[in-house]
Amino acid sequence: MRRHVGIDLGGTKTEVAVLDASGRLLLRERRPTPRGDYRSALDLIRALVGEADRLTGGPCPVGVGIPGSESPATGLIRNANSTWLNGRPLRADLEELLARPVRLANDANCFALSEAVDGAGRGAESVFGVIAGTGTGAGIVIDGKVLTGINRVAGEWGHNPLPWPEPHELPGPACYCGRHGCLETWLSGPGLAADHRRTTGTGLTAEAIAARAVSGDPDCRTTLDRHAGRMARGLAHVINILDPEIIVLGGGLSNLAHLYEEVPRRWESWIFSDTVRTRLLPPLHGDSSGVRGAAWLWNE
Repeated sequence: MRRHVGIDLGGTKTEVAVLDASGRLLLRERRPTPRGDYRSALDLIRALVGEADRLTGGPCPVGVGIPGSESPATGLIRNANSTWLNGRPLRADLEELLARPVRLANDANCFALSEAVDGAGRGAESVFGVIAGTGTGAGIVIDGKVLTGINRVAGEWGHNPLPWPEPHELPGPACYCGRHGCLETWLSGPGLAADHRRTTGTGLTAEAIAARAVSGDPDCRTTLDRHAGRMARGLAHVINILDPEIIVLGGGLSNLAHLYEEVPRRWESWIFSDTVRTRLLPPLHGDSSGVRGAAWLWNE
């Protein structure tokens, strides 16, 4: 029986998964990522793939999800918020180290693929998968295939500006990409926390803000309200361009239950249509989606 091996190379953890042809999880293991140490990261991936090989009884092709993308011009990694990967020939190095073909994809593309194949978007013609956590990104899957684009930047939603900004939202917070007001600076966990701090003077994590909002804290409720409105504008922009059947939220902020009611209620004001049938859904596979999607790269 065919096996699919996936690696999720994250900023804090690296994970391996083995799926059978039906999507049943045969192995899942995660270890801390050796941040800033490229060679140690390669060695960790080799060790995790070795465990997968022992389970499957032989070498299988490997899919790897990364927090960046591979340049089609140079084959080098770029745009990774794990900056120590940038400028490295990761795929070529892994193919040499593992002695087999390797497919690389952005981690948001892997998330979207996972949810499109056998997750919340299963059976949908088009799926837009959002990761809103430490950063903000997205992936696009059409008819079961990841859309990467000619420049391999399809789905770089987080580095577009907040649509229809209000005067007090301009020019927007500084982004590590060198611009101001990117969606990532508003919609990520750190972006949510920074917005709360600017408004109230109180430093809280996104998780703490959500917990206090549930307990009735009015400032935290207002912060979540602003965040939901910005998420609605950001996704309305996507619907006006791509018109996906399903939008799936991933990352830590996908656990904010109010988003699934509040965002669709608000986005209709910004969508250029008399009806909106797009559905906003939580992920079926949770924090397993990224590594599952990496495994499914060899099923496309």
